[in-house]
Amino acid sequence: MMRSTKLFFISILLCCFSVKASANQECVVLLHGLARISNSMSELETKLTRSGFYVVNIKYPSRRHEIKILAVDAIERGLTTCLGQQAEKIHFVTHSLGGILVRLYFQKQYVSALGRVVMLGPPNQGSEIVDSLLPVPGFRLLSGPTGVALGTGPSSVLNDLGPVDFDLGIIAGTTNINPINLLFMDGPNDSVVTVESTKVEGMNAHLMLPVTHTFMMLNNKVIDNTIHYLKTGSFIPE
Repeated sequence: MMRSTKLFFISILLCCFSVKASANQECVVLLHGLARISNSMSELETKLTRSGFYVVNIKYPSRRHEIKILAVDAIERGLTTCLGQQAEKIHFVTHSLGGILVRLYFQKQYVSALGRVVMLGPPNQGSEIVDSLLPVPGFRLLSGPTGVALGTGPSSVLNDLGPVDFDLGIIAGTTNINPINLLFMDGPNDSVVTVESTKVEGMNAHLMLPVTHTFMMLNNKVIDNTIHYLKTGSFIPE
């Protein structure tokens, strides 16, 4: 009888400890890029989870709606899930378009639990590739209103965005696998976005790695640096 009573109290204590640990856990919201799905961020999801983060991998219809609609839908779903886990800090890791959603949303919204943000290949200043494809028949239909708005011209949604005011680290790729892109882009690029275009006023850190835009979120160095930034506020020292 005494043993069963002790086991009962131990189970209660373990339960309470588990709830407290969950309440203090940091949460990471993952946002994929244009024409991608949440599975493209699965490697990041796995390794972030192993590192102790609670991870919310958001899927959103990137080509179906305008960017402002996508930003509210995707980010608020992520925030709601993290807050439901009683997370004290909510971080974001984004690929390409996902970073623009974060900039749009937090330009007007304040979330006290917002932690650090890591953007992978964000077209913060627009993409010259979009500019070159705009006259191509079918591009607007294929990319949707979101893709069209990511150029560098006057119609770009990026023209309405100012400096960031959150803790931001950016990883830019420098591997171009399409020689034709050299006709449209100046300087190092990841085949879609130039290194210079990834930068934004107010960022805390910027890192260049020899990766391509399409697959950078699967690269071990990118993932390791992402985790290091979320934990420390800086990328891995060289």
